[in-house]
Amino acid sequence: MARFRPQDAAASATASATSPSAARPASSTRRALAVALPAAALLAASPRVRAQPAGWPNKPIRMIVGYTPGGFTDNMARTVGEPLGRALGQPVVFDYKPGANSMIGTEMLVKSAPDGYTLTTVIAAHSANPSLYPKMAFDAQADVVPIALTGIAPLILCAHPGFPPTTAAELVEYVRARPGQFNFGSSGQGAAAHLAMEQFMAQHGLKMQHVPYKGTQPALTDLGGGQIQLMFDTPLSLVPQARAGRIRSLGIANDRRLAGYPDMATMAEGGVPFSANTWSMVLAPAKMPRELVQRLNAEIRKILESPEVRARLESTGIVPGSGNAEEATAFLASEVERNARVVKAAGIRLDG
Repeated sequence: MARFRPQDAAASATASATSPSAARPASSTRRALAVALPAAALLAASPRVRAQPAGWPNKPIRMIVGYTPGGFTDNMARTVGEPLGRALGQPVVFDYKPGANSMIGTEMLVKSAPDGYTLTTVIAAHSANPSLYPKMAFDAQADVVPIALTGIAPLILCAHPGFPPTTAAELVEYVRARPGQFNFGSSGQGAAAHLAMEQFMAQHGLKMQHVPYKGTQPALTDLGGGQIQLMFDTPLSLVPQARAGRIRSLGIANDRRLAGYPDMATMAEGGVPFSANTWSMVLAPAKMPRELVQRLNAEIRKILESPEVRARLESTGIVPGSGNAEEATAFLASEVERNARVVKAAGIRLDG
């Protein structure tokens, strides 16, 4: 796999052509990761320079996770956090604070001291929140310091096993003929999975009801139970259930099959080309000392570059992240702008 760099990265939810090859990572994922900001903008976004606290770290580090355990966010937080604790000589303790599209957890981060002892792992929803919510208790960019972009993953569309359509094309025809009769779930209002379905419906003239959950696992439970009929989420969350027959895959939203899931067809193979991704990033409170930002970024990059971690992520359809903190800052800015366009086009407005 070609090395993934955040300056080449921007998650995509646009339609694309497909190929059934499983031999290499999806080209739509690579194309989806293209951002170029002037060097001056990168420097302007750099964390403020402050001295690193002497003896840091000398106590456990808290990693806030804004979703329930078991989903993509939790997986990425642990993939980075556990080896980070070993590298720093202090454990990373995971603190789950689900709700409000991850804003509960992020607000707790923002209110924490910028001393290197509180971090959070966010996903693409963080960049959509400023466009979705008219009132937020914090600024999604100014009140945080991006440490590192840790990974990006395409989404997969799955259905309840009793749902009649078996391909993406059949799904479009079936749902279009029955407007408003079906429900789709997501890990939360404004999550990448929610926005992906909104765009998918807009592109094909479909009408369904959105049922938001506080994380992937409760939505997946209801999908298997038939309370909802459809949902997008990451292959890591949905493929094991699909292989077990508890839900049915209607295709990965990518233009090529994934190396980690060569048996899972794309949506384009099912007659409807479509691409949608999510990503993960580690954030710290604003005014974090620059030395701490650089140290954390360096340690996380080592983790992501290790053969064991790269193989583990790639085997679950995730492209490992890379790049410095300034590049992560530029990526976040580009995603906030991109999601603003998606939200406006879909006409979504949430209370909060």
